[in-house]
Amino acid sequence: MKILILSTVWLEPNSTAAGSRMLQIIRLFQQLNWEVHYASTAAESPFAIDLSGIGVNKLSIKVNDIGFDALIQNLAPDMVIYDRSMTEEQFGWRVAKYVPNALRILDTEDLHCLRYARQRAFQEKRVFKDDDLLSDVAIREVAAILRSDITLMISAVEMDLLQRVFKVDAGLLHYLPFMVDAEEQKSDKTFSDRQHFVSIGNFHHAPNLDAVKYLKSDIWPLIRKQMPNAELHVYGAYPTQQVLEMNDPSSGFIVKGRAEDAFEVIGNARVLLAPLRFGAGLKGKLLNAMQCGTPNVTSSIGAEAMHGQLPWNGFIADDAAEYAEKAVQLYQDEKLWTEAQQNGSIILKGIFDAGLHSQVFIERLKAIQKNLTKHRSSNFMGQMLKHHTMRSTEYMSKWIEAKNRLA
Repeated sequence: MKILILSTVWLEPNSTAAGSRMLQIIRLFQQLNWEVHYASTAAESPFAIDLSGIGVNKLSIKVNDIGFDALIQNLAPDMVIYDRSMTEEQFGWRVAKYVPNALRILDTEDLHCLRYARQRAFQEKRVFKDDDLLSDVAIREVAAILRSDITLMISAVEMDLLQRVFKVDAGLLHYLPFMVDAEEQKSDKTFSDRQHFVSIGNFHHAPNLDAVKYLKSDIWPLIRKQMPNAELHVYGAYPTQQVLEMNDPSSGFIVKGRAEDAFEVIGNARVLLAPLRFGAGLKGKLLNAMQCGTPNVTSSIGAEAMHGQLPWNGFIADDAAEYAEKAVQLYQDEKLWTEAQQNGSIILKGIFDAGLHSQVFIERLKAIQKNLTKHRSSNFMGQMLKHHTMRSTEYMSKWIEAKNRLA
């Protein structure tokens, strides 16, 4: 099989959970000796992984560029993966036109319309409701899902939402959470070996930025009141000036910036704090904490879709006072901490072990590809959207191409 991944960013698995997940998918394909090509419209990033070093062919592409047509025809991939709905909007018509028999896969990473709707409800200080989802973002995102042959969903909650609210056929969706080796331990440090609280997350991601602000203003003062010598080490790629100015060693709130090795800093800490107040998808930091044996305190949104019916590896709290109380309790009580750590191991094995998902995923792709004509014919709404979108997007793109040539 020849796989082409189309992306708006270069792969940064050490900076984002989305990058880490895409790398998991790439490695699964490589285990099958499938040929992987990764094409991006982004500028070079000093933090991106060396794709050629892991056996992936790196391609630079442009939006609204006729050169892409020749590239994809010459490459002739068997499968094309869009890394988000926007990428499908930009390149979907070209893929459908020039490699019509290629399986078209959309990886949502998380449901953007849900993330933005929750953020808007939070900013307006009200409870999120399903009606908040009915937005232009949702229209575009669901249209991209319907135009694709299969969409990968990282969250079972979001799969249910698509079917319940937007009436998306389950046959167009596939549940594929993070895939890890559940037996691999990223840190062997014990309770007594560890110290400090830790927070980590890419600051380009609005929920992470808000969580650190929330820690600084509401939660950390309550923790320090009970633990006057406690320290919180705040890590994250792309910290803003606002984040850097939060640094206050005198209060134990220490902004460290980008972590060279996320597993090392999480594995050295005793408790991870992630009070996320809006967002979607799965939280890579919480998965990493389980892999490091580091218990955490998070919110309902943070833990959403991450543990099924299994006990959480720490505490879930949405009130600042309760959150601080649970954080102190987890930090100081070794018995409680050890139980939480064990719960994390159980979640890894029961929810995220690669063996639970990899074979099923590959078999689903092969089955759809084998019966691609029948699969597409049963998705009339998708065919209709593809027809009209190809007309509008194609000619808009051609107009931009012509404009760029004359400029």
